[in-house]
Amino acid sequence: MTLLKLRRLLGEHSRPVLSRLYSSTVGVDKKELKTSYDAVVIGAGHNGLVSAAYLQKQGLDVCVLERRHVIGGAAVTEEIVPGYKFSRASYVLSLLRPIVYKDLELKKYGLKVFLRDPNAYTPLLEPQTIRGQQVKSLLLGRDSTKNRAQIAQFSERDARKFEEFEEMLNRIVGSLDPILDSPPVHLPLLLNHRTLRDKIKLYHSVKNLFQCMVKLGKDSKDFYDLMTAPATKVLDKWFESEPLKATLATDAVIGAMISPETPGSGYVLLHHVMGELEGVKGAWGIVEGGMGSLSQAIANCAMDHGTSIFTNKPVNKILTQNDEAVGVVLKDGTEIRAKVILSNATPKVTFVDLLPEKTLPSDVEDDVKLFNYDSPVTKINVAVNKIPNFLADPNTGDNTVMPHHRCTIHINCEDTNCITEAYLDAKQGRYSKRPMIEMTIPSSLDPTIAPPGHHVVLLFTQYTPYTLADGQTWDDQTKNEYADTVFNSIEQYAPGFKESVVGRDILTPPDLEAVFGLTGGNIFHGAMSLDQLYMVRPTSALSDYRSPVSRLYLCGSGAHPGGGVMGSAGRIAALTVMEDRKKLKF
Repeated sequence: MTLLKLRRLLGEHSRPVLSRLYSSTVGVDKKELKTSYDAVVIGAGHNGLVSAAYLQKQGLDVCVLERRHVIGGAAVTEEIVPGYKFSRASYVLSLLRPIVYKDLELKKYGLKVFLRDPNAYTPLLEPQTIRGQQVKSLLLGRDSTKNRAQIAQFSERDARKFEEFEEMLNRIVGSLDPILDSPPVHLPLLLNHRTLRDKIKLYHSVKNLFQCMVKLGKDSKDFYDLMTAPATKVLDKWFESEPLKATLATDAVIGAMISPETPGSGYVLLHHVMGELEGVKGAWGIVEGGMGSLSQAIANCAMDHGTSIFTNKPVNKILTQNDEAVGVVLKDGTEIRAKVILSNATPKVTFVDLLPEKTLPSDVEDDVKLFNYDSPVTKINVAVNKIPNFLADPNTGDNTVMPHHRCTIHINCEDTNCITEAYLDAKQGRYSKRPMIEMTIPSSLDPTIAPPGHHVVLLFTQYTPYTLADGQTWDDQTKNEYADTVFNSIEQYAPGFKESVVGRDILTPPDLEAVFGLTGGNIFHGAMSLDQLYMVRPTSALSDYRSPVSRLYLCGSGAHPGGGVMGSAGRIAALTVMEDRKKLKF
C-alpha cells in the first residue's frame, strides 16, 4: 500500500487513526520446544533476555517464552503504519548498564546507537521579553558553554548555577553507581543471618551500601533532598527561571503518577541521569532500527550461546510441588519442566496471576497486592510526512531537520504549574486538558525507520488516569478525543503538525497493560517511590530476586534497581541463580 493510497483511505481531513497493520517480527531461532530445560524465562523483555544470555553463557540450557509475536517486551520495534517503524513503548536509551553492554558484547551482536546532542528543547508558547530581548525557547545539551548562553537568556544567575547543579547530580550518581549493579541489603537476612554463608552475603551488601553513603560525602544533604523532598523544593533551591525548572521537572515526574510538588519526586529526576552511553555519562541515544534492535542484539547474544527463544507462547501458570517451582503450563496446555524459573513479568503477574492461590505466605501476598502500579502515561506513536516546524525556532528550509528536532521536545512545559495542573486533572479521573508532552523524533537521527522525507514522532504524554471518572471508559472515542487534545497542543507550537499526520497509534494505561503486560500501565513495573526502592522492591521479602517458592526468581523491573531499560535486574537475577546452583543441585 503506498502512502498516497493510505492517505486517501484515511481521508485527508479524517482522524488519522490506524490499528496495527504491520508488525516487525523480531528474529528468533527455529528450534523445537522441548519438554524440559535447566531454566525457563517467562517473558522476552530486555531483562528476561539479559538473564537468559548470562545463564546460557554459564552452561545452562535456557528457554525464553514470550506471549507476543515479537520479542522485546516494552523495548520493541513495530511497524504500526506501513513504512514507519515505531519504538512503540520505550523509545530512548541511556540507562543500560555498561557491564551488561560489555559482558554481552552488544555491539558485536548488532547494536548501533546514535548519541543525541543537544538533549532537551523547550519552546515557549508565548515569547518572553527579558532585559529588552525576546526569548522564545530553551535548548540544552552536553556543551556547557552553549548551555550557559541558553540559560542566561532567562537568568544569568541560573546560567552560573546550572553547571554546578549538573556536577552535583553526577557526583551523586557516581557514588550510587555500584549499588545499581549489585543486590540490595536483604532485610530478612539482616534480621536472621544464621549461617556463615548468610553472614558473608550480608557483609558484602552492607559494605557496598556503606561505601556508597561514605562516598556521597558533602553531597549527602542534596541526596537526602532528592530522595525525600518535592522536586519543586530542590529546583527552587538552585534556580529562579521557570522554563529551566519546568524542563528539569519533567524528568522528576516522567512515567510517575506524581507532580513536581510530590515529596520524593526528586528521586525520579536522579534516576533519569544515571545512564551512560559510549562512555559518556548522562548521554541519551536513539537505537538504529528502534528499541527492538537492542532487544534483538541481546537475543542474538543469548541464541549464539545456545538459548532457545519462542514467541506466541503465553505462560498460563507456574507449576509448583512441595513449595518449589518445577515448571510452567502454557495457555495451550503444554507443560514444560525446569530446574529454575525466572519471571520477567511484573510482581503482580508473577506472584498473583501465575502462581496457584495461597502459594505465597499470606503476609507476602498482601504486600505484593499493595505494590503501587499507578501510571499517568499515554504513549502516542505518530507517522508524519514532514518534520514539525516550531514557531519558536522555524526551520531554515522546507522539511529541514534542525538540532532541536534531535532532542526530547517538551511541550506545555514552560512552567511547573502547568505540570501540576495536568496532574491534578488526572487525580480527579480526567485526562489533562493541557497535557505534559515529551516529543521525540528518532527519524531525525535514524533514517532507517521512515520513508525518505517522512518521520516517526513519538509522544510520551501525561496525565491520563487508568480509570476515568463518571463512568467513562477508554474506548476508541475517548482515546481519540485525548489524542486530538494532544495534537491541538502541538499545533499551537508547530502549526501544520496535524495536517502532516499519516497515522497514529494510541496506547492509554489500559492499553499498555494489555499489550505489554505492564500492570496498571506502569512503565517501571511499579512506582519508583521511596517506599518501593532498593531493599523493599517489590517487598522486603522478595528483594533478593528469590521468592518463598524455591527455584522461582523475579528478573524484571519490579526488582531492584527498578525501571528503565537497564538490564541490571536481569543480570543480578541470573547471578543469584548461579549462586544458588550448588545448593539446588543442578
